[in-house]
Amino acid sequence: MSNVHTIFLREIRSYFVSPIAYIVISVFLVASGFFFAGNLQFWQEASLKGSLDSIQFFLLLLTPVITMRLISEETKSGTMETLMTSPVTDFDVVFGKFLAALGLYMVMILPTWIFVLFLYIFGNPDFGPIISSYIGLTLMGGLFVSIGILISSLTRNQIVAAVIGLISLILLWVMGFLSSYGDSWYYQCLKYIGTFDHWESFTKGIVDTRDVIYYLSFTALMLFITVRVVESRKWR
Repeated sequence: MSNVHTIFLREIRSYFVSPIAYIVISVFLVASGFFFAGNLQFWQEASLKGSLDSIQFFLLLLTPVITMRLISEETKSGTMETLMTSPVTDFDVVFGKFLAALGLYMVMILPTWIFVLFLYIFGNPDFGPIISSYIGLTLMGGLFVSIGILISSLTRNQIVAAVIGLISLILLWVMGFLSSYGDSWYYQCLKYIGTFDHWESFTKGIVDTRDVIYYLSFTALMLFITVRVVESRKWR
């Protein structure tokens, strides 16, 4: 795990010596703060009702920006081949980069607890749905980042990685949303694959093991495929 730790530190440092981390975090906090104030005024109650849905949507938009450079930049610059010849495994590289991107994702959502503190000072919020929602946001972040790093491993172009990542996450969200329009097996498949229904249960204060398994298993699958893609470079 020392190799994973080394790659994690290398990646998390690279985020904060470039403007990416500061721009993404600033955009996210301004947007989430705006919608928190708007939803609070609309619902007139001490809860994050509506706000967390907005936060989830902005995370969906911004996560591809976090992950777009992880592997594509190293592939384009040729440093990926150098990294592959060093005494690290493909899993070390992929998992270290995954943890670094997830770490930045967690740093991004951490300041939103100011909203919870505000509700606690001026109201009497129900902490059950708030805590379960943040558990959902964390699990969802793992899935979003794993999809982003997989797409980054498939292209040398960061912009292409960001655009395809964004389209993929939006499709995943829309698939779950469309499942509410029917009960046939087709809609049930969309319901299971899409993130909408799995996320919704967390906002109601429910931590369903089926939703936890969904996020963890899909995240593991995306990372497994990414490791295989990186490994395949040695045979080209």
